[in-house]
Amino acid sequence: MSRIGGFARLMRPINCVMMGFAVMVGAILANPTWLNNSWQSLLYGFVTGFTLTAASMTINDYYDREIDSVNEPDRPIPSGAIKPRDALAFASFLTAMGFIAAFLTNLLCLVTAIVAWIIFVAYTTVGKRSGLPGNLLVSACVATPFIYGSIVITNEIRLNVLVFASMAFLSDTGREITKGIVDVKGDQTRNVKTLAVRYGEKTAAMVAVLFYLSAVTLSPLPWLLNLVSVWFIPFVVLTDLGIIASSFKLAKDYSRESARKVKNMILYWFIVGLIAFIAGTIP
Repeated sequence: MSRIGGFARLMRPINCVMMGFAVMVGAILANPTWLNNSWQSLLYGFVTGFTLTAASMTINDYYDREIDSVNEPDRPIPSGAIKPRDALAFASFLTAMGFIAAFLTNLLCLVTAIVAWIIFVAYTTVGKRSGLPGNLLVSACVATPFIYGSIVITNEIRLNVLVFASMAFLSDTGREITKGIVDVKGDQTRNVKTLAVRYGEKTAAMVAVLFYLSAVTLSPLPWLLNLVSVWFIPFVVLTDLGIIASSFKLAKDYSRESARKVKNMILYWFIVGLIAFIAGTIP
């Protein structure tokens, strides 16, 4: 593995692009006409999302280097392609780039970026083995880019973006708990304290269903508050029906294979829900 290739693998570019794209989606939800006069701010927003994600991924590999030396010896650090101190220096550089881009956008973006970075690092260092607290940190990582996109374009958190981010947070928390059911055997050996490990698959499934249905209860708010157009309705109804059906499936059968299917289905419904909010910006 070349040195450049090692740094690229540390970053996990696909994850970085997805986070940058999430910032753009948040901007679209906040102001569909952003392209007319805010492209530079959005570019800074994408750079912030991309680089801070890359920094957190690099810190994750630095923190897990001893575990990876056994489980994934071909990763850049355990393979010797990248030295641990160089990985930390690279993460520091990426963090600085993200903060500079945030500062060039506005002060609120810088504050938000710092908070987001703390959440990312908290999960990659201590949160991943903590069970439910780790699930909540992951969900915060999922929701934050959308909120950041709103701040980039409008210098505030628009209500429709806040509702979507809240739904994303709740549904992703349910999905993370469901993943714990899928991974319960492996998590037991690694002392990962998921709900499924601590209280059993049935309890974990019920808590996951609670989070899923909580997300559904928020879905009428954008329409009731006149935040979206009529185009929002068909997509959000489809999303709600899909999440409810998935919840019933998990409640009825909380086996490993059933949980795996529900976990994947929820991701698809999340995408449909995102389409609902984008469609709702059409007059």
